[in-house]
Amino acid sequence: MGSFIRYLAVLTVIFILMQFIPSYEKKNPKTDKSKEIEAPKEVKAVFRRSCYDCHSNETRWPWYADVAPMKWVVRRDVEQGRKALNFSLWKEYPQKRREELKKRIFRSVNLAMPLPQYLWLHPDAKLTQKDKDIVQNWASDAKGYVDIPVR
Repeated sequence: MGSFIRYLAVLTVIFILMQFIPSYEKKNPKTDKSKEIEAPKEVKAVFRRSCYDCHSNETRWPWYADVAPMKWVVRRDVEQGRKALNFSLWKEYPQKRREELKKRIFRSVNLAMPLPQYLWLHPDAKLTQKDKDIVQNWASDAKGYVDIPVR
């Protein structure tokens, strides 16, 4: 029992010390609404609920984004998400890039997004089949499919 208490004390000290390791500031860059994606309101509603925290400049930072080690995970996911696709900067992308992103969105809603670890703490972000259909219909320009080359 004594070794368990020592082990727990060491873990507690490590956890406390981790809180002092700096990470970049959690912030949302100023956004020009004229550059934001334009889509039907039902599509944007899905994006706002399930995608915007990582793929826009309108991240809702949760309390655990201040607690190590989660602060590093959350900030990394937001940084990478914004780099891959930022709905707040959609109109800055060239048309060809937007078309490629729409293909990725079409594929991602069925395969990978939102990330499973995000859904653990945000179950309301889970995409229903109706949500997927709405987004895929938009991403395919109402064709119902997207020609995605196989690599």
